Amino acid sequence: MQKSIKINNKEIDYKIRKSNRAKRLRIAVYCDASVIVTMPKGITELSIEKFLREKAIWLMEKIEYFKKNKNQPFLKYSKEDYLKNKDKAFKIVRRRVEYFSQIYKYEYNKISIKNQKTRWGSCSRKGNLNFNYKIIFLPEKQVDYIIVHEICHLKEFNHSRKFWNLVAKTLPNYYDIKNDLRIMR
Repeated sequence: MQKSIKINNKEIDYKIRKSNRAKRLRIAVYCDASVIVTMPKGITELSIEKFLREKAIWLMEKIEYFKKNKNQPFLKYSKEDYLKNKDKAFKIVRRRVEYFSQIYKYEYNKISIKNQKTRWGSCSRKGNLNFNYKIIFLPEKQVDYIIVHEICHLKEFNHSRKFWNLVAKTLPNYYDIKNDLRIMR
């Protein structure tokens, strides 16, 4: 569903994508400067407009960035890239998971490398650790943050204060790393 909203005297067109799997509102700005809002069940369009206004500064920065760099080639990852880098990513991830597992003493089931669009990693209730192959293109401190984040989910399957205290055990500056990682998306 195509909509528009006026923010700071600028008309912003956006598309609403309804999702049964979404747990919260999410905004994505793509390299063509298009805006997509993903909404979970039970959210009203009024809530979307409020959310867009709350995120106005970030939203305008992203749109301007992509408009300014319109003719710049952005990396497009393909299935071939995934297949070419999957093993390398697995080796790096396994080495760092083993290192941090010795510190935390949490057991995991298996490690998988996937080709995901929006996630760097995940942890299943069965103890499976999943990581995006694109992790190999990140600085080491961000790789460590993603791995520690997922390992800590083996103990705390949430984002509570206890969870963040576990992350801070090995990465006291996790908040700064997390924010740097968010900017890279």
